[in-house]
Amino acid sequence: MKREVISHCPICENELTITRLHCDKCQIEINGAFTLSKLSLLTKEQLSFVEVFLKNSGSIKAIEKDMNISYPTVKKLLSDVLKTLGYEVNDNVDTKESLKRQEILDKLANKEITYEEATTLLKNVRWGKWQKKEKEF
Repeated sequence: MKREVISHCPICENELTITRLHCDKCQIEINGAFTLSKLSLLTKEQLSFVEVFLKNSGSIKAIEKDMNISYPTVKKLLSDVLKTLGYEVNDNVDTKESLKRQEILDKLANKEITYEEATTLLKNVRWGKWQKKEKEF
């Protein structure tokens, strides 16, 4: 039974090195130090997102529809994938606040919180933004 290759040590979470390759047809074995592709660093959820992203040619609107998620959620998933692959992502405060607002609205839409709770949470997001600007002066 063949198993999926893991890329991180289950004990210390360090990146693993492949040391042996084997061909089932001719039985050759190759020993050495081999690395996996950057994509092997992605979680199963991230790989699933990448597949949907590629299937939809990177169209955020199509990804939203396909995965039934909001624009900020698509942007967050994309940022997470890019960070995992080692790319720098510009996560500015406005984007984080926008994502937080969207999370609150999604919870309200799913009836996980009441209108009053959503209003309070949204005010707190705005208050946090005002507080940060106040400190800059």
